[in-house]
Amino acid sequence: MRFYFRRWLLLVAVQILVMCTLYLMLQDSQVQTLLSMLLGWLDGQGFYVCKIRKLPMVYEHGHEHYYVVWETSCPANGYSLEWWTDDVPGNRSSTSHHFVKAQYKMIDKSHHRYSVIIGPVGLATKVHYRTTSHSKATAQYSITRRNETELTRVLVIADNQNGPAEFRKVLSGIRKHYGSNNVPDAILHVGDGLQDPRKLSDWQNQLFSPLEDGSGYQHRSPTVFAPGNHDHDKARTPNNANLYTDMYHGILMTDGLGDPVVVNGTYHRFFHTTSLGSARVIVLDSECPSAEQSEFLERELQSEAFQSARFRIVAVHIPPYIEFWNPYTWNERGEKHWREHIRLEYDPLFRRHNVDLVISGHQHNYQRGTVQRDPQLPDSGSITYAIVGGAGGELDLERVENWKMYNVTYLDHHFVSLEVENRQLRWLAKNKAGTVIDQFNIVR
Repeated sequence: MRFYFRRWLLLVAVQILVMCTLYLMLQDSQVQTLLSMLLGWLDGQGFYVCKIRKLPMVYEHGHEHYYVVWETSCPANGYSLEWWTDDVPGNRSSTSHHFVKAQYKMIDKSHHRYSVIIGPVGLATKVHYRTTSHSKATAQYSITRRNETELTRVLVIADNQNGPAEFRKVLSGIRKHYGSNNVPDAILHVGDGLQDPRKLSDWQNQLFSPLEDGSGYQHRSPTVFAPGNHDHDKARTPNNANLYTDMYHGILMTDGLGDPVVVNGTYHRFFHTTSLGSARVIVLDSECPSAEQSEFLERELQSEAFQSARFRIVAVHIPPYIEFWNPYTWNERGEKHWREHIRLEYDPLFRRHNVDLVISGHQHNYQRGTVQRDPQLPDSGSITYAIVGGAGGELDLERVENWKMYNVTYLDHHFVSLEVENRQLRWLAKNKAGTVIDQFNIVR
């Protein structure tokens, strides 16, 4: 009897050990990345089950709207999104529920995309939503909306492309920073979330899967997205590869938000303005300079909403001042002249119209510099340039320029916690281990 009891205890102990080992392996960023790639390969071979492939990801779409996108591995009839609000000032009860039919796009036989625009949400402080079909549904997700006097916490990242294992490590550090019971109020992604927008595996392995495994913030923290040179297909052809990057379709229109989100052959403009607490943010598309974007920028910089904001921020993927890059491509292939309009045309406008902070990615490391807007005028105030291109991509370690303006340089992966609270802006940069690498405050 004792012999069998000991064998039973040994068997139980071995099972527990195996389960613990598997659990620890699945927490490893490299294993998670390999598993994601394996599942993608099986899909490519036709071995897939009918499931929700990408859970909802929410983007801000102006001040009172949100754009939600999700995907299934097989077509699902009758997909819609249900949304409602509560905690409207003066009315503590929930509002009526809205059901919006999803816009459908078949990408291929195992990628079926759905999208919906929520809103207008008015003065609501909470927005709830869930997606439903005849056979599938997601959990309920909630978005918290802050007013100008409340603390608004923004996660700032960029350039996680082609480095999913490192991105998962950065996300682990982000999760520790916010804690298990908290989420940022918004995500500011300054571009290059994946390597090749034409590859479905890159979308899944480099962006959606790491976010889902690493935090799940994308369901509840609306993303403000400034596109990079790897994120979208700039071709104006019916078969362009803008598969998941039409989140700002129609945002500059005063109506038409109910029109189909996806228009084949139409290039979707990204430049727009939004608010994060007491900060006003201008989002630019560094890849597609145009007279239309230049006119928009000048108009917004001079607008009452921007000039009266406590803090004035510009988000643009390519920085005005780059110091680290591949020396060969920088000098021999002419990449030093790539998107010079940001430095030559846009930056003088930033300085002239009292921009406080320019946030960029593209260069895969961290730099931050604060300089006088006009060196000839001591009372012109200061402007800060921050490069946050270290969410996972291969690092840029070789210096190609020296603008003599950056106070801090850090050559490793990182993320930034940006907090805006009434008259205070707090910037805290950390590496993936959670060590502070830079911080500064602006007080008004």
